[in-house]
Amino acid sequence: MSDDVKPDINKAKVRYGTVNKEYGFRLATTAPADDGPIWMVNLMSYRAKADYADGREAEYSGKEAEDRYAPLGPLKAIGAQPVFLADVDTQFLNDTPKWDRVGIVKYPSRRAFIEMQSRPDFQELHHHKEAGMAETIVAGCLPMELPPLPADAPSWADVPHPPTAADPYVVVVHVIKFKDDDRRDEMATYTDHAAKIAVPHGVRLAAWTQVEGTIMGDGREWDQIRFNVFPSRAAFMAVVMDPERSAAQATHRETAIADTYTLITRPTIDLLYESITGEPNPYPCLLYTSPSPRDS
Repeated sequence: MSDDVKPDINKAKVRYGTVNKEYGFRLATTAPADDGPIWMVNLMSYRAKADYADGREAEYSGKEAEDRYAPLGPLKAIGAQPVFLADVDTQFLNDTPKWDRVGIVKYPSRRAFIEMQSRPDFQELHHHKEAGMAETIVAGCLPMELPPLPADAPSWADVPHPPTAADPYVVVVHVIKFKDDDRRDEMATYTDHAAKIAVPHGVRLAAWTQVEGTIMGDGREWDQIRFNVFPSRAAFMAVVMDPERSAAQATHRETAIADTYTLITRPTIDLLYESITGEPNPYPCLLYTSPSPRDS
């Protein structure tokens, strides 16, 4: 986007959420010298049936309408890449709204994200998203430094609940709002306790991200979104049910956090770790797959 183009953030209006105009302006006006890659994390909740604003009848679901949206061409044209897409298997700790998918697009810059909104080839697809999406949160995120994996961490072949065809690996997404900055130390203490339980069960870390701003949502702001990988759903649930971890959650995590979602997801695209580090995933990436228009 050239410097003489003035994005009109005030005109942005959709049915599935509220635009954060202040953050939108920041995305659009970040100086090139200060700009750089940003990961847009999308939490998506779909209508049961597609609902087009022009009144057309659609005999398919909101999820299927959003699949028709899939703006792969416009994304490629601006140098952006979908790096994560996963269906939500189970949602913990916060029931509303019910999230169906988590997706992440890596943009080469903040301005590239804004540029895409005004592209004709993007706009001609957007009515499908409007028809399919009931609610969404879109957060601009930057990678955090990950704690190192202990040298004695077992391989997934040696954990109590290894991945199987019936229960392949899962990515557990934690969306976090702290009560205040002083409580982050409590979260760090909880993480140390939880790691002692999770590492023997095969936990790996795909990404921890700091939320720079929420461009679309319901008015809530978030601090971090973390992506922890387990060899199976059973492995994660063994950690959840561990009494020592549960006690640490009550003492430290619940003290630190004001709002949160925990989502067990099954990825169909999993390039998040690679998109940050340039290195292959530090875990066997046998993807759960299902037919999708995104694959065509």
